[in-house]
Amino acid sequence: MTSIDQTPAAPPVHAARIRTFHPRRGRMSDRQRDALQRLWPAYGLEIADLDGPCDPAALFGRRAPLVLEIGSGMGDATAAMAAADPDRDYLAVEVHTPGIANLLDLVERHGLGNVRVARGDALDLVRVMPEGLLDAVHIFFPDPWPKARHHKRRLIQPGHVALLRSRLAPGGALHCATDWAEYAESMRETLTADPELVDTHGGFAPRPAHRPVTKFERRALTAGRQIFDLIHHRR
Repeated sequence: MTSIDQTPAAPPVHAARIRTFHPRRGRMSDRQRDALQRLWPAYGLEIADLDGPCDPAALFGRRAPLVLEIGSGMGDATAAMAAADPDRDYLAVEVHTPGIANLLDLVERHGLGNVRVARGDALDLVRVMPEGLLDAVHIFFPDPWPKARHHKRRLIQPGHVALLRSRLAPGGALHCATDWAEYAESMRETLTADPELVDTHGGFAPRPAHRPVTKFERRALTAGRQIFDLIHHRR
């Protein structure tokens, strides 16, 4: 594990690779800044510094089913799920430094030994993971990139889905959620088209009780937007 500064740094991106996220800057509270400085060495992983396969046993100090959270935001949902699910480990990936700091603070406050936080491009992390490593991948409310010319930046597209699915163990779940109806339909078509993924719900899934309602989701509901869940499993 490595030290972290307080200014978000863009991870290296291959010239031919299109980034699926937009780094955001934001102010941190004193509490968040303190959590970042103290807890990152114990709980943080800098994706750009990886020089070999990701080893969850070294990260967590144990071997347990692993859940990958892509885009953990401020970390409230990740912390809640990890607290309710102590037999699985949660590796949260985020690029927004205040969100990383906030999740670290939640980890300490709730004594969550089954959470680690990675900074950088989640796809770069997945590329150095062994196949079949993950018990689940969670992608909750990714950037919808609503303009047509930006659709190429969306995380849920065939090549990325094939990569993520290959890292799932047989029976492992790829769970996506969005409040953007057009993106939801695109997600559904992409996930259904993957021959190694099984849709056990026949389309959009009922909202699962294990996915906490976040502030972002509440704002979407208040604005009148519908929430769509998609849960597919690897054959």
